[in-house]
Amino acid sequence: MARWQALQAYILTRLLLAPLMLWTVVTVVFLLLRATPGDPVDAMFGGRVPEAVRAELRTQLGLDQPLFLQYLAYLGNLLRFDLGDSLTDQGQTVVQIIGEHLPATVELAMASFGVAAGLGIAVGILTGAKPGTGLDLAGRLFSIVTYALPLFWVGMLAQLLFAVNLGWLPLGTRYPVQGLPPAGPTGLYVLDSLLTGNLDQLATSLRHLLLPSLTLGLVLSGIFERIVRVNLRQALQADYVEAARARGIPERRILVNHALRNALIPVITILGLTLASLLGGAVLTEVTFSWPGLANRLYEAISLRDYPTVQGIVVFFGLVVVVLSLAIDVLTALVDPRVRY
Repeated sequence: MARWQALQAYILTRLLLAPLMLWTVVTVVFLLLRATPGDPVDAMFGGRVPEAVRAELRTQLGLDQPLFLQYLAYLGNLLRFDLGDSLTDQGQTVVQIIGEHLPATVELAMASFGVAAGLGIAVGILTGAKPGTGLDLAGRLFSIVTYALPLFWVGMLAQLLFAVNLGWLPLGTRYPVQGLPPAGPTGLYVLDSLLTGNLDQLATSLRHLLLPSLTLGLVLSGIFERIVRVNLRQALQADYVEAARARGIPERRILVNHALRNALIPVITILGLTLASLLGGAVLTEVTFSWPGLANRLYEAISLRDYPTVQGIVVFFGLVVVVLSLAIDVLTALVDPRVRY
């Protein structure tokens, strides 16, 4: 009972701290954007319009006001759940932009997450069960190499090999420009294709999703491999494993029922944090493969000094990370009774 009371107190504290964390993110992004050279008007028009027109537009956008007043106005809009209007996509609000591009990021994140977790955990179990062998050395090399590989470099090599030279997979984008994408309630092309039973659209969606998800998943898989391998190795050296061996329990049962169960507990935290970062957007992957997700849209907004879009997307990402981090802590406490708060 005391453990659950402590957990409830911890959750309440995190919920109270969440607005403070989001406020910190909002403030830092607001200041960093205004510290960069130039402003949205110069980024949109440059020297192609008269100075009087640019000055009038700055006044309409509130950019001529003191920085403190701009900051207060932005905080007031946030308190009303108003993320503002895009400066580059006329007629679109930031909320509409997030809703339009979020499904693409979610689909890529979930597919990459499956590749990274599946490959990393499988290799970690295979190498961790054979400490001190060639497999163990291969596992170490796998985690080091995949972690050190530049994501954009791996993406370009994959495009060059599988798209340009072999022609097996598309070079980029989420769906052919001349094609009609799946229509469905989720915006996730693979899932909507399954719901409508359109196998042609399903095959096309999977072909476009395969290369970016494999690229991102491969680079992230080394993190899972290392965590599983190290924890499994420690678990196999624990006293309860030695006691199980002394009782004559087969090594396979010891690995699956005793060591592996405890070795996978720390992976929950890594899984959750990786998913949060993926939903936050792998900018390099989306830009390299022209994937129309939120991270790619954020990159474009930064290039064009679209203040409301940048701030709105970053605030949304911050909210996702806060919620997922809290869910991870609760799940870890439920799975591992040794956790105390």
